[in-house]
Amino acid sequence: MGNRGRLIAPGGLRDELADVSQDEPAAGEPLAALAAQYGLRPSSARPSLVSYLGRVWQRRHFIFAYATARNVSMYTEARLGQLWQVLTPLLNSAVYYLIFGVLFKANRGIGNYIAFLVTGVFIFAFTERSIVVGSTVMRANMTLIRALHFPRACLPLAYVLVEFQQLLLSMVVLFAIVLGTGEPLTLYWLLLLPALLMQATFNVGAALIMARLGAGAQDISQLVPFLLRVWRYFCGVMYSIASLPAALPEWAKNVLSFNPAAVYISLSRYAIMATYRADAPGAKPYDAARCAIFNAKKTPSLQAYCHPDIATSELWLAGFGWAAVILVAGVLYFWQAETRYGRG
Repeated sequence: MGNRGRLIAPGGLRDELADVSQDEPAAGEPLAALAAQYGLRPSSARPSLVSYLGRVWQRRHFIFAYATARNVSMYTEARLGQLWQVLTPLLNSAVYYLIFGVLFKANRGIGNYIAFLVTGVFIFAFTERSIVVGSTVMRANMTLIRALHFPRACLPLAYVLVEFQQLLLSMVVLFAIVLGTGEPLTLYWLLLLPALLMQATFNVGAALIMARLGAGAQDISQLVPFLLRVWRYFCGVMYSIASLPAALPEWAKNVLSFNPAAVYISLSRYAIMATYRADAPGAKPYDAARCAIFNAKKTPSLQAYCHPDIATSELWLAGFGWAAVILVAGVLYFWQAETRYGRG
């Protein structure tokens, strides 16, 4: 068999060797030109965006299997095992209730503060953990990156999927708490599905951005938890943004209400809390006298007679916009550095 895949006839060895010698690069011939002549390209070259997304899709089964395996093994060394997926946000909710609900009276203006608080903690934890693991995912899997050739975006996607699986498990506990505090089960609960899908899409984009930042500088992963802690206090997890003092400028309330975490928390509360919908500003015809009493005494039911600062439809548009913009930005930003991952 010759080097071109042809059988060599008897006495044809000299001809075959002559053909091989013709394939050798001439002195001074650029190797890049020779590689281009035979259609060769660097194995580490960054593929086009469309090709890259296609490769990621081809490995969707790997992403799901990897995420499921990590989810199962995450708490294997703990005695309570997978229960920590639920206990952690529950313990956080208990601490926040003690500090903000009892000591600082942040429950003013909120009809069902327990359901309000637990929903905020669980929903924000999904975004928080997705960003935290995204900032460390590339360095934590350096051995895997260097050993196997695959689209590196598979790793942030798998880790966000882990957090999404944990969120779905914790939703069982969240539903039990919400129903146990007197909230009815209505068709509005179906709105939770698109709200969580938009949040998951946003989290994927944010994790991709943080994955590239974290791969380039390890200090990023140390700074992220502090920034997220500050973010938690500015997105209405423990208090109602609509119940903030009337003296606060309207633009400041809009900034707080339209930040992505606050948007997804508000949409989730709107879906599963009838008291949240009934007491929302604008739920009833405007009444200046009753609205003034609410601003003074923070009686939850009177808030419905105030003018709404932000309509629910605007929150849905904001949620979709944040998800689309951050996902596109995350994919482009991460893809541009595809060939650099694994060198650190």
